[in-house]
Amino acid sequence: MIEPWDLFKTLADPTRLRMLRLLRDEELSVAELQQILDMGQSRISTHLAILRQSVLVADRKEGKRTYYSLAKPLSRGVRPLLNAAFEAMADSPESARDDSELRRILEKRRELSERYFNEIAGRLGRNYCPGRSAEAVSQFFLQLTPSIDIADLGAGEGLLGHMLARRARTVYCVDNSPKMVEIGSSLAKQYGFANVHYKLGDIESVPLPDQSVDVAYLSQALHHALHPQKAIEEAYRILRPGGQVLILDLKEHHFEKARELYADRWLGFRESALHELLRDAGFEQVDVRLVARETMEPNFETLLACGKKAGVS
Repeated sequence: MIEPWDLFKTLADPTRLRMLRLLRDEELSVAELQQILDMGQSRISTHLAILRQSVLVADRKEGKRTYYSLAKPLSRGVRPLLNAAFEAMADSPESARDDSELRRILEKRRELSERYFNEIAGRLGRNYCPGRSAEAVSQFFLQLTPSIDIADLGAGEGLLGHMLARRARTVYCVDNSPKMVEIGSSLAKQYGFANVHYKLGDIESVPLPDQSVDVAYLSQALHHALHPQKAIEEAYRILRPGGQVLILDLKEHHFEKARELYADRWLGFRESALHELLRDAGFEQVDVRLVARETMEPNFETLLACGKKAGVS
């Protein structure tokens, strides 16, 4: 804690007081303080060192830059003293110039950001954007999952189910592989997901009661079904009125080796075929669209299909 006489000595310098006044609401770099105060770097740095030693200013490093701000929290009694000093110098010509220069610096920051986004407008979604990976974006949107009951049909080990379980009320993971169910159940227990329940069963005969879930989805599972229509009808059966089905699957392709490599029974689906399957099962508001295309051969394309079960009239 700074002693009162040391604090008065620190605040007696008008330059340091001006710097504190600038840093009370904004985080500024040495270069920005130089521009505002029209002083050399060594002089600015010397004053900042004194203010940091007095625990009045905090610093934050970001890459090669260091930003300074008023320390928080300030020790008891310091804040009223600073406020009184700021009030006393509020009408001074120096304060008016400082405020004007600070506004110019902040406007310069805003213009720099605006100029960048103006230049890339129309290309942002197609160009590389640091941190905007598919994984990061999916984690972002998963946080919007409401507290509902979900069925993951053809779940495998249940990776998607585990991600949804952080927000959903219940997640049922259905798969016809005993080993997948065993491993998935073990992983759910390991991660502490008490609301994830694995069930051994076929997606064409789902071991869940009628109208028991709010969302049913098949992620790259429908092309493994013997009878895709039955799988979609089962999704309809277990959904509550107003519930939604989501299907993520391959668009029709001609890569025959997929049957051998991935045990695929269907080489994807045409958009029109998926649309018809959903409509025939009773779903309304059906939408099927292309959402991804792989850049490597055989250039698989992915379709997202969704439909809604009519609510109670």
